[in-house]
Amino acid sequence: MTPSKPCSEPLFRAPGRALLVCCLLAPALPPPAAAAPQDPRDSSTLTVMFENDLFGDSDEQYTNGFQLGWMSPDVSRYADADLPPGLEWTKRLAAHLPFVEHPGAQHNIGLSLGQKMYTPGDTQTRTAIQDDRPYAGWLYGSTAFISKTMTRLDSVELQLGVVGPASLAEDAQKLVHDLRGFDVPQGWDNQLENEPGVALIYERRERPWRSANATGIGYDFITHGGGAVGNVFTYLNAGAELRAGWNLPADFGTSVISPGGDTNAPTAVGDPRLGNTSPFGIHGFAAITGRLVLRDIFLDGNTFADSHDVDKHWLVGDFLLGASVTFGRAKLSYAEVFRSKEFSGQGRAHNFGSLSLSITF
Repeated sequence: MTPSKPCSEPLFRAPGRALLVCCLLAPALPPPAAAAPQDPRDSSTLTVMFENDLFGDSDEQYTNGFQLGWMSPDVSRYADADLPPGLEWTKRLAAHLPFVEHPGAQHNIGLSLGQKMYTPGDTQTRTAIQDDRPYAGWLYGSTAFISKTMTRLDSVELQLGVVGPASLAEDAQKLVHDLRGFDVPQGWDNQLENEPGVALIYERRERPWRSANATGIGYDFITHGGGAVGNVFTYLNAGAELRAGWNLPADFGTSVISPGGDTNAPTAVGDPRLGNTSPFGIHGFAAITGRLVLRDIFLDGNTFADSHDVDKHWLVGDFLLGASVTFGRAKLSYAEVFRSKEFSGQGRAHNFGSLSLSITF
């Protein structure tokens, strides 16, 4: 979202600074009202994620993302849950999941809705910039099936959506720029054509190392690996995350908006969000992930129509550095993401900020 003035305005640093203030002041704040102790199998988690490259003082490449996600309670108890109208079908689906009978594991259903947008560096040029990435948007919904213990999480996710003008990325970016008084992007006439998108994703996360104590100062190490196949993206991925701090949440780490299911839902009774221990926790984290990219529609262009495209790099890596605070039922996280170059001719490596807030009920 190209601003009409430099992106160094304090506003664009607000989410990161807000998290830092929370980290410094939270120990001195009065504790929230005590919540009734809760079993993680009975809890559900709502997560809102927002990403923008203005946090990284740029406005190009992957420029904005938003995702709203919900993780169900354990499906073995799900049949007795009171659900909002329109979600009753998930009870019938849960009863037929193949992993429900695995002993000692929790089983969850995840639902999400999201949008991503991509632009070249120069958004004031009306013609296609041949050596820069195409304009593109991705509007999608997904259903994920999760099986997890304290040391392992398996996720199978199906994403369905649309690329092109029907993704509403052009409308969203122009509306925000107009409201904020920024220069309106001029090149969206060159975006990818409308194309239905589908992706089937599998990811496994494991926690091979962790401190023995469930509360107080602790650490853990989480690995992940998996892949996706579909006309929007096809890849293999692997990586790891190291966390250390006070009262670590009993979940599977902090991730950017990406396929593979929500990692924020509590897994064990020691999670500070469940009201069984101290309501406050704080930790820092560092993560690295790499992808072998076989297809990326946002670089390769449309599958069945002629469109703008660039020569993608087959290997792409991300490095994340951030902090997270849990307080009461909430978990607030901020990560700065540094991404390697994704295509030939890309001027510089890309970085963006990722802000997430999850509430456990």
